[in-house]
Amino acid sequence: MTLTQEQLDAFHADGYLKYGQVLSSEELDLYRREYDAEFAKANEHGGPTNLAARAENRGSNAATEYRMLQILNMCERNIHFRRLVYNAKILDVIEDLIGPNIMLFHDQALFKPAHHGGAVTWHQDNAYWKCRPANLVSCWITLDDVVKENGAMQVIPGTQLKPIWHEKSASSGLLLDVEKLVDTSKAVVCEMPAGHCMFHHCQTLHYTQPNETPNQRRAFAIHFMIPGTTSEHAHLKEMPVGFNRPMLRMRS
Repeated sequence: MTLTQEQLDAFHADGYLKYGQVLSSEELDLYRREYDAEFAKANEHGGPTNLAARAENRGSNAATEYRMLQILNMCERNIHFRRLVYNAKILDVIEDLIGPNIMLFHDQALFKPAHHGGAVTWHQDNAYWKCRPANLVSCWITLDDVVKENGAMQVIPGTQLKPIWHEKSASSGLLLDVEKLVDTSKAVVCEMPAGHCMFHHCQTLHYTQPNETPNQRRAFAIHFMIPGTTSEHAHLKEMPVGFNRPMLRMRS
C-alpha cells in the first residue's frame, strides 16, 4: 500500500488529498515542452476549447477575453502524455483509493494564461459525467507553481458524500453554477509547487479562480474509473476498453 492509513482516512473524509511530488525536474521539463507544443498545434487548427467562453469588462470600455483553455484527451495526441497516464506512482495511489483494476476515463490539459486566465466555477465533476458508480478519482498535476491567485485548486471538504443539483450558469452555457448552494467560507486552497499532484473524488466540489497574475498556470488532470462504470451519456452502458479508455492496471 502506498498511502498511509491517515492519508486514506483523510481522503475518504474530505474527498481530496494533497499528495506531493510525482514528476522529477527532468520529467517536468519534458511535459512542459510537450504541453506547450500541443497547445501551439491546437492554436493552428481552430484553437483549444475555451471553458471561460465569454468576454468580461473589468472597469473599462474595452472587453478583455478571459480564457480557460482545454485540450481533451491529450494522451491520444502525444506519446509522452500517453505514458503519463500509466505513471506507476500515480496508479499506486489510485489503486489504494479505488482498487486494483483501473481504467482511464479521460484526461484534460487545463491552461490559464497569464493576466486573463478565466475562472472555473464551483462544481462537482460527476454532474457533467453522470457516471455510476460515482467513485471516479482524478489526479490533478501541476506543471507550474500554483497559488490561489493564479488558479490553484480550491475544494470544499466532505462534499463528495452527496451530489448537489447543478443548473447551467446564466452567464455561461459551459460552466455549471452552484454558487448559491456553496458555503465558500469552508474552501481549502491547495497551493502546490510544479511537479506535484492532488487527488479528488468526482463529487468533491472544487473551483479555480481567475488568473490575473503575470504567471501562467498549466495543469494536467487524469480521471480514473473502475471497469464496468456506466454513464447516462452512454445510456448506462459499460464503457468498453479501447484506445481512448485503456485498461491501465489489472490485478484480478
